[in-house]
Amino acid sequence: MAELAVEPAWLEQRRQKGAALIETLPLPDHKVKGWEFTDLASLDLAAYSGADADVEVSGGEGATVISLAAAIESHGELLEVALGSLVPVEDPFVARNEADWRDGVLVHVPRGVKLAEPVRIEVPVAESGTAVSWRTLIVLEEGAEAEVWEHWSSPGDEVDALLNSVVELSVGQAATLRYVNTQDISEKAWIFATQRAQVERDGRLDWSALGFGSGRGKVRMETKLAGQGSEARVTGGYAGGPGQHLDYDTTQEHAAPNTNSDLAFRGVLAKGSTAVWRGMIKVDPGAQQTDAFQESRNLLLSPEAHADAIPGLEILADDVRCTHAAAIAQVDKDQLFYLTSRGLGAAAAKSLVIEGFLEALVERLAEGPVRDEISAALEARLGEIL
Repeated sequence: MAELAVEPAWLEQRRQKGAALIETLPLPDHKVKGWEFTDLASLDLAAYSGADADVEVSGGEGATVISLAAAIESHGELLEVALGSLVPVEDPFVARNEADWRDGVLVHVPRGVKLAEPVRIEVPVAESGTAVSWRTLIVLEEGAEAEVWEHWSSPGDEVDALLNSVVELSVGQAATLRYVNTQDISEKAWIFATQRAQVERDGRLDWSALGFGSGRGKVRMETKLAGQGSEARVTGGYAGGPGQHLDYDTTQEHAAPNTNSDLAFRGVLAKGSTAVWRGMIKVDPGAQQTDAFQESRNLLLSPEAHADAIPGLEILADDVRCTHAAAIAQVDKDQLFYLTSRGLGAAAAKSLVIEGFLEALVERLAEGPVRDEISAALEARLGEIL
C-alpha cells in the first residue's frame, strides 16, 4: 500500500479530534452496556506500537480500488465527504483508529457499473507487539453492483498483536453490494472492529461474516436501511477454540418505510471457549411496514463451553413485523446415538451433527464462489477445534 503523503487540512483536523477524544473517552468496563461479557482489564494498549500491514488488493476492473493514501490525492473530495460519514468518532476505539490509521483501502464503484469479478482485500496481522489500525471505505453509486471479499489473518496463533478496524459500506440508490468479511487472526491477538453500512432507496446489501481467530475483543456490525425499499441480509458464523472469547454486537436500524432486514448468526464452541452475541432491531419513527428478523444459535461441543445470546427490539412505529430467536444447546445425544447405531464412529457422527447445524448458515448464501469458500473455511476450522 502507498505511504501517506502530506495530509490535507480536513484530515489533520480529524486526526486531532480523534487524538483529543482518546484523552477523554475511557476504555469500557463491564458496567458499560454491551461490554458486560467482555473483560478488557488485561488490555495494555501501550504494549502495541503502530505498524503498517503488507496488504494485497486485487480485482475491481471498472472501479477505483486504491489505498486511502493514494485516494487522498486522487479522490480527495470523495474522501472528505464519505470517510467517517457512517461511523461516529465518539468511541474510544474509533477515536484511536481516526488518530492512528496508516493503512486503508477505497473501493469506489461509479454509477451503473457492475463488476464482473470480486474485489479481494488481504490484511495481515503478522507481528507480535504491533497494532494495525485499518480502514475500509466502500462506496457504490446509484445502480452499481459489486462483490468485495476482505480477509484479516495471521501466519500463526502465537502472534500477540492488535487489530483495530473501521469499515464503512455506502450502498447507493438501487445499488447491490455483497460484502464478505472473514477473520482468522492469531488466537493471542485482540480484535476491535467497528463496521457500519448504510443502504439507500431500493438498495440491497448481502453481508457475510466469519470469525475464527482472536483471543479477545469485540466486532460491531451495524446496518442502517436509510431509503424506502432497501433491504439487508446479514449472515454470520464463528467457531471458537480453547481460551477464545468471541463477541459480536449487531444492529439493524430501519430508518425508512418498506424496508427489510434478515440476520442470522450461528456459532460452534469447543471446550474452554466462550461467545456473546447481542443483537438489536431498531425501528425509527415513520419506518412503517418494516419487516425485520434476527436469530442467534449456538452449539456447545462441551459442558466447558459457554455462550450468551441477547436479542433486543426498539420499535417506534406501529405497522411493523419484527421477530427474533435465540438458542444455545449441546450436541444432541439422540442424534449421536442414531448415527452411531448405524455404523458411524463417535467422531464421525459428531462431525455430521455439527455440519448439519452449520448447513443452514451456508444455505443462506447464494450459490457460487462465496458459498463454496465459506463452506470450505468452516470445514477446515471444525477440523482444528474438534
